[in-house]
Amino acid sequence: MASDPLNGHVHVARRADARRTERRLRRRRVYRRRALAIFVILLVPVFYSYISTMAQPSSLPLGVRSVEWVRSHGGAWFVNDVERAYYSWKAPKPGGPALRTLPTVGKLAQAPRLPAFRPARVVAAVSPRLAGEGVWHAVTPLVRGAPPVLVTTFRPDPVYPRVVAYVAWVDHTRTQLALYPGRYEPPGRPQRGPLSVPWGERWRLLATFNSGFAYRDGHGGFAVNGKVFTPFVRGVGTVVGYADGRVNVVAWHGGAAPGRGVVFARQNLPLIVDGGRPNPNLSDSSAWGATLGNAIRVWRTGVGVDRHGNLVYAAADYQTVGSLAAILVRAGAVRAIELDINPQWPTFNAYARSGARDPVKVVPNVQQSATRYLSPDDRDFFAVYRRLRPLMGSVPFR
Repeated sequence: MASDPLNGHVHVARRADARRTERRLRRRRVYRRRALAIFVILLVPVFYSYISTMAQPSSLPLGVRSVEWVRSHGGAWFVNDVERAYYSWKAPKPGGPALRTLPTVGKLAQAPRLPAFRPARVVAAVSPRLAGEGVWHAVTPLVRGAPPVLVTTFRPDPVYPRVVAYVAWVDHTRTQLALYPGRYEPPGRPQRGPLSVPWGERWRLLATFNSGFAYRDGHGGFAVNGKVFTPFVRGVGTVVGYADGRVNVVAWHGGAAPGRGVVFARQNLPLIVDGGRPNPNLSDSSAWGATLGNAIRVWRTGVGVDRHGNLVYAAADYQTVGSLAAILVRAGAVRAIELDINPQWPTFNAYARSGARDPVKVVPNVQQSATRYLSPDDRDFFAVYRRLRPLMGSVPFR
């Protein structure tokens, strides 16, 4: 039987099409493999950076460190957007059932043997007043017969009656404030110091509390004992410790480095309280935080001074920068700055016995321990010590 020439041509054409298809598939596989190889090669530095960073010593849990790594490696915009969406979603609704009791903060220390100045009871913004609300009590050993650190809690906002503010008052005549660099913050110098409360000073330690933003977010100056880690910016709110023992919170009007009379100085954004009143520019979101701005309700902390020069520290959840300023004013601050924000960072720990024993969380941060800053920490921090000698030339407390 004779073969069909047309059918033969069809088979030849089909084989040619099959070969072309196979060549196209091979080329695609080659291209995919090359693209995957290039992608892997590009990811190698990323994986190396992440793994080497996570392998370094740190005081933070892995999840927090991972977020901070993303933020510092070009992903700040992504982290900020996620945080804004998350905290906006979690924001409390106005109203709700009123609290019947306030959380107990610390252990009551012994009563003072000598009369001493105490700040006035804080008037809560919510009525009726709860038992003990706004009443100051001691959480540390006495210094020269009087409590050097007092703490209280109160409800700061009638619109959100279940929100509680945690506030500490530090007597500047009986205490000495110190500032310590952390392992990574601030940047600028390889010599970091002890990274924690020095062993030789723990016998007189009274309290520790968190400092301000990471430098990439706050861009403020930092100096300790004549060593300038980051330059100072005029007009920025600054905690300043002077050689004569005084501490103040001011708008900086000096140069890029503090003068000889300054033992330490730490900047963090403009003043949020000045002249006993909230800064009228608190609605400017660009001035109070590159990450969450001024209006997202989140854990916020701040520190100021009262009219006698004593320190006032405040922390509360679900705060804007404006509501934080109102808390500090209600607690007696005449000038104040915002410190660090977000749930990971708020820390105020007091020590009920000398030698840094019986640590007490004044701020109920579940992500940080009561012994934070007794071991090396990633962030800079403040320590409150017993003053060895009375402060000379201080304002008399009457």
